[in-house]
Amino acid sequence: MKISIIGFSVAGLMFAGSAMAVEMPAIAKAKCSACHSIEKRVVGPAWKDVAAKYRGKAGAEKTLISHITKGGSFGWNFGMMPPRGLGANDKEIATLAKFILSLK
Repeated sequence: MKISIIGFSVAGLMFAGSAMAVEMPAIAKAKCSACHSIEKRVVGPAWKDVAAKYRGKAGAEKTLISHITKGGSFGWNFGMMPPRGLGANDKEIATLAKFILSLK
């Protein structure tokens, strides 16, 4: 998408200081964006909310990897996430978990 602002062309503008400045990994775009976004609830919770839930907890990354791998509702009351989302492999799941936990 290309937007012109007062003669200034901006493509893919991101705002520093917000989660909008974070680029979603390719795995997230390909296999997760139908149900999740960074900032807001879609079918499942916003990833910034997931990050907040696990922030500072021992074993958070391992727990999140397990949840993504096994699927479930995890107390969010949004329904059930299928195991591995839309078929993510172990490396993709680890990348996604690290990404989610990096969000502020």
